Amino acid sequence: MEKRFLILMVYILIASCAKTKEKLPILGNPATVAGSLTYPKIGDFSFTDQDSLTVNNKTFAGKIYIADFIFLSCPTICPKMNSELKKVYEVYKNNPQVLFLSHTIDPDHDTVERLKLYTDNYGIKNNWHFVTGNKDSIYKMAKESYFATAYPDAKEPGGYVHSGGFLLIDKNRHVRGVYDGTNPKETQRLVLDIKTLLEENQSE
Repeated sequence: MEKRFLILMVYILIASCAKTKEKLPILGNPATVAGSLTYPKIGDFSFTDQDSLTVNNKTFAGKIYIADFIFLSCPTICPKMNSELKKVYEVYKNNPQVLFLSHTIDPDHDTVERLKLYTDNYGIKNNWHFVTGNKDSIYKMAKESYFATAYPDAKEPGGYVHSGGFLLIDKNRHVRGVYDGTNPKETQRLVLDIKTLLEENQSE
């Protein structure tokens, strides 16, 4: 399945090279500062990834990245989300300008060791950070920076409520796209939008 997806995406990427694309929008409600529009930015953060490394804003400085919120024992949408994002990862895993950031919303159980075992088993070798950290900090980042949902709820399967979206972040920490992480068509759109954003960076 992943091989067929990669072949399809390579064809689409090649076929789209000759097309002139408009810039992706900057999402969020802008404020007017000194007569200019200022858009929301991803706030400062510091978490720990599967390799016990500190991951913060500096990790993504000058890079494009895709963020989401998951937890490893999720019985509902997370396996599908991880499968879809893995397709995107396979397209861009060797491009140092594109990184991936998955936040666990269950840091009490998703320890560094557990995240490491998961990523090793899943074939994640570079450029994709699965991070854990202070629970309140993760929830605050989800709500205030990514406009995503993430909080515990004992009535829900797995004990948590969370958004199922992928968020495309540019080098200036702006949200440039939101994608349904369970929809393969949205996965294809994300792959193409990353290409558009890379081209935007090159033209600046």
